[in-house]
Amino acid sequence: MSFKFEKLIIWQKAMEMGEEMNIISDSFPKKEHFNLSDQLRRAADSIALNISEGSILQSSKENSRFLGYSIRSLAETVTCLYKAKFRGYVDEVKFNVEYGKCFDLMNMLIAYRSKIK
Repeated sequence: MSFKFEKLIIWQKAMEMGEEMNIISDSFPKKEHFNLSDQLRRAADSIALNISEGSILQSSKENSRFLGYSIRSLAETVTCLYKAKFRGYVDEVKFNVEYGKCFDLMNMLIAYRSKIK
């Protein structure tokens, strides 16, 4: 027994990303606790949350709308990663790895969204 979204690779990747961003944000300084750390966590978690919400009892149009929210949350995640890099909380190597994962997931989300329209 499983929900439809659990079988989606984009949801699985988004879940992994949320957990990775949570780990990354744990290393940020305490002064970022209610700022960048929380924003990064919320943005990254919203990717999977919107994929799942859009896939349950929604029309293709509604599902597409929620995938759009996921794509925007992914863009927000990337921007938070840039902020973390600029502030010295994430090194260049880690940034590049996570940026690549974000880029791949974005392309997967866009492709899936095009497919369901």
